[in-house]
Amino acid sequence: MSLVFHDVRKSYGSTEVLRGVSLQAAYGEVVAIVGANGAGKSTLIKILAGAVPKDSGSLELDGQPLDLKEPRDAIRQGICTVYQELSLVLELSVAENLLLGVLPMRRGLIDWGAAHARAKEILASIGFDTIDTQAKIHDLSIAKQQMVEIAKALVSKPKILVLDEPSAVLSGSDLESLYALVGQLRDQGTLVVYVSHRLKEVLELADRVVVMKDGFFVAELDPKEATENDIITLMAGRQIEAIYPDRRERFGEPALAVDGLSRDGEFENVSFQLRAGEILSVFGLVGSGRSELVETIFGARRPHSGSIAVRGAAKHFTMPAKAIKTGLALVTENRQRTGLVLGLKVGENINLATMRGPFLSMAKRRSNAEQMITELSIKPQHCSNMEAWQLSGGNQQKVVLSKWLLTNPSILILDEPTRGVDMATRVDIYQKINELAVAGLSILMVSSDLTEAVSMADRVLVMRHGQVVKVLDAAQTSEDEVLAYAIGGHYE
Repeated sequence: MSLVFHDVRKSYGSTEVLRGVSLQAAYGEVVAIVGANGAGKSTLIKILAGAVPKDSGSLELDGQPLDLKEPRDAIRQGICTVYQELSLVLELSVAENLLLGVLPMRRGLIDWGAAHARAKEILASIGFDTIDTQAKIHDLSIAKQQMVEIAKALVSKPKILVLDEPSAVLSGSDLESLYALVGQLRDQGTLVVYVSHRLKEVLELADRVVVMKDGFFVAELDPKEATENDIITLMAGRQIEAIYPDRRERFGEPALAVDGLSRDGEFENVSFQLRAGEILSVFGLVGSGRSELVETIFGARRPHSGSIAVRGAAKHFTMPAKAIKTGLALVTENRQRTGLVLGLKVGENINLATMRGPFLSMAKRRSNAEQMITELSIKPQHCSNMEAWQLSGGNQQKVVLSKWLLTNPSILILDEPTRGVDMATRVDIYQKINELAVAGLSILMVSSDLTEAVSMADRVLVMRHGQVVKVLDAAQTSEDEVLAYAIGGHYE
């Protein structure tokens, strides 16, 4: 075996997150690691990446002890990790990010022609050749950024590639390119450690599936024989009967009306109404203008034309603060960059959106935090004084949702609410969303997960190239019909 973990343990304070993990993996195979948020997956791969030290146990590579004190130690050993939250330099170009530290020089100056040629060669070799090497990272969609991050990890030709939720923001042809790349790397003899909550893709891509729960490996499955339900039951420790809640049948008056809303280069002439108690999902492929639309409605971007009305009153949100005062809340698609302050404690993050200067008492802050931690089942149970970065991705997502629910919104906008979240935690979030809709909240939900977009919604608004091409009754449509409209085809 090429890589060996033996009885690896790790704790944060009094919380034990890895409880004696042992694993063997060989070059030329894809090993998928799945588990509920908080199971220990992220800590495991951070230890392999040299980002955090183990407390005890041992690692071996090619029969030799593997001592990883920092990330550069892992890179020297041929281990590269692509995290769910990206590490690109936003102000630099694609080529600069790919070749950071190894940019070609000529007569003491950077040879930009050679740099872009090399960057194009790298991207083309892994099927990502549609990306402009001269584009700044901050001008790319999240999906394209993810593709650049993966390409960057492959520049050094690693022996072991760790992918943490690589498909969470991808769809369509980008997703197909990723799957092809994983197969290509396996055939070339690379060990791919694949962490994902998309169980269907795990069963299709992996040679072995390892299930984690509460810091242990609880099972190793053959993907040819296992089912998604088998994995979910092992992850959750219980049988989950229904993933999606029943749809609601009664709705109130329109709470949000968008008429002819446009923003140059992003979306054009968007019109729709959202009723009280309704869940309206927004689906489209990468670049369709989904996130830009909801950010504009929330006041984070300014529209160039069109109008917005809330409960019949015209509104012009020049900044998010005005939208919040009107009863809007937005859970953004990137929890670590725009949803949380990772260095702050969980309790402080929960109270961020309701803070008005120093006038919220400490007792009230503690009460708010404890209420939301209990209400949304945030784990570990007593995490209020932990820093946000120490939580798993799914529990971080629950913290972001808690923060906005404390503002008591009437219109809740969710941009990729379950991105990178395990199935058991998804069910918790789905139940909460449904509970809010039953209570009369209007919910506008952007999702690149087609099944989620159709199954959670009452209506589906389909976007393509910045325009609304169809609004469908979710109970009467199908995933095939929604996808057909999203890619510009016709559905019969």
